[in-house]
Amino acid sequence: MGETLCLLSVHAHPDDESSKGAATVARYHAEGVHTVLVTCTGGEEGDILNPAMESEEVRANLGAVRKAELEAAIGVIGYDELYWLGYRDSGMPDTDSNGHPESFAQGDFDEAVGRLVAIIRRTRAQVILTYGDETRGYRHPDHVRVHEISVVAFDRAGDPNAYPELGEAYQPLKLYYSAWARQSFIARHEKFLELGLESPYAERMANGWLDRLPELEPTTFIDLGSYEQVRRLALLAHATQIDPNSKHWFGLPEEVEAELHPKDVFHLAKSSVATEIPEDDLFAGVREFAAH
Repeated sequence: MGETLCLLSVHAHPDDESSKGAATVARYHAEGVHTVLVTCTGGEEGDILNPAMESEEVRANLGAVRKAELEAAIGVIGYDELYWLGYRDSGMPDTDSNGHPESFAQGDFDEAVGRLVAIIRRTRAQVILTYGDETRGYRHPDHVRVHEISVVAFDRAGDPNAYPELGEAYQPLKLYYSAWARQSFIARHEKFLELGLESPYAERMANGWLDRLPELEPTTFIDLGSYEQVRRLALLAHATQIDPNSKHWFGLPEEVEAELHPKDVFHLAKSSVATEIPEDDLFAGVREFAAH
């Protein structure tokens, strides 16, 4: 009967799973693919960006609150399994939290890789979604570390000499980075202006921010179909991080958002199965391999 198809996503903080590829995961989950989420930190250093959630109680228990928000979000998306990698949010560079001994940034690199290797071997995921090195100009230490450990763990999971105590070696087949298309960002900004709305990107567009950002070439385009709304609903589950009145997230009418974002895009970084670019399926080449 072949192996069960499995998709594993690696994210830095609670809410990242909702802003990156949520609708794609929902689509594959609905198709019967086993979906796994790895969240590397508890997001303890996140700002409270929704004024309605600002309180001393929430701030004092932000880690627990964000974990509960994540549970709500994965219910919307449809992840079958959640693994916490077990690190503390590192905060931004040159902050006290960045030097915390339990932070992701300060954790032993090989140990962090090993924790991810153990999950890959346990779930036997053929396809792994993670972050590229460019991170859209957002150099949060935890996002950088997610990229670093994912690339190494992808290879070491299949090496019988690496972490033999963590289970039988298993080699995943495809590694993807979350990607974005520069033209799509421009189209979103222009749509605000076309509708007579204030664009939340106006200042950044004017100062050349977009031109300074590196862009990974999208190789894979996943049609979201009826799952386009999943991203919005999953984001709203993160009530401390997402302001429902945010122009950035929700400034355009829902039907316009669906027009502008009909597909999620990814960059194929590694593959040991034959595939043709551009792809319209993360499991292109994998389905045939897994069937044997």
